[in-house]
Amino acid sequence: MHLRIYEVDVPIHDTNHPDRHGVHVFTGVADSPAAALRRAHEVYDAALAAHTAGLEIPGKQSDSWGARGLRPGWQMEWPAAKAGLWHNPVSWTTHSDFAL
Repeated sequence: MHLRIYEVDVPIHDTNHPDRHGVHVFTGVADSPAAALRRAHEVYDAALAAHTAGLEIPGKQSDSWGARGLRPGWQMEWPAAKAGLWHNPVSWTTHSDFAL
């Protein structure tokens, strides 16, 4: 099993203002896009349950997945979520077409 960092992008919309929409992004370690999507959904569900119970939202878990916050009144569109490998836009280890 080869673990890599994945990004899960979940479209969201404001239930009170249909013209307001965005994307909630999760990142973490997984062995496949399906596993990444499952973990993102699990950490979101855990965060929502904690928030609903008046508890603090759990932090990043040992497998690097976590939800930093919730947007009350915003609906997650899980069927439209996309998972893929995460590419760090500021990484010095990314490949380049030019030599320094």
